Amino acid sequence: MDVKLLEILACPLCKGKLEYSKGAQEFICRFDRLAYPVKEGIPVMLEQEARVLTLEELDKR
Repeated sequence: MDVKLLEILACPLCKGKLEYSKGAQEFICRFDRLAYPVKEGIPVMLEQEARVLTLEELDKR
């Protein structure tokens, strides 16, 4: 993932910093417990496309 993109992307809900999970191809918002997918190299930053993370998943990261 492009470093500049990682620097400017923010959670669309809380505007907080996101973490990139290369293995899962997702952007993670710890505050909202959401994982935004990356489809065909494009981040999909829509709340309805995000999946809710469990507390166990967050602890593993």
